[in-house]
Amino acid sequence: MFWGLEKGITVRSLIKIFDRDIEKWALLIFYVILVVTMAVEVIRREVFSYSSVWGEEIVRYSFIYLAWIAAAAAVRERGHIRIDVLFHYVPQRVKSVLYIFGDLAMLFVAVLAFYWSYETVMVSVKYGSVTDGLRLPKFWFLMAVPVGFALVLIRLAQSIIRDIRDLVQGRPPFEGNKLFD
Repeated sequence: MFWGLEKGITVRSLIKIFDRDIEKWALLIFYVILVVTMAVEVIRREVFSYSSVWGEEIVRYSFIYLAWIAAAAAVRERGHIRIDVLFHYVPQRVKSVLYIFGDLAMLFVAVLAFYWSYETVMVSVKYGSVTDGLRLPKFWFLMAVPVGFALVLIRLAQSIIRDIRDLVQGRPPFEGNKLFD
């Protein structure tokens, strides 16, 4: 039997946990990799007067993954930058429609970005490009963009479904967390 299922954890609850926490755990992992590698490289450079090419690459690619996964987390929490002055002066139903329209526009852009970033990854695979310092296949690191946009697409779909349900049931739309209040 699958680990944990005998203790009352169902596949549905695992999916719910995955859905709730995937960005948090991925961000934590990439942030720890970034900070530890950067600290090691600073110590190596200052104490031993030696630095490595691979350390810089690990930090750079960790930051890239961190940024794209954070974009998906921002979409999920509706915490991305937006100008919402108009939202204070319109009725709740109009606000819901505006959120849906914004998500649909973002969905269109995310589909295009996913397609073109995936195309870039496939070119890298086709020609076998490798990173300069690590000498690893570059597509692993180029995958940050399509992975990020795939997560954004999933979160946008969830947001659109949530907003349509709220609109139909007459509930106020989810407005997310505000950066400054």
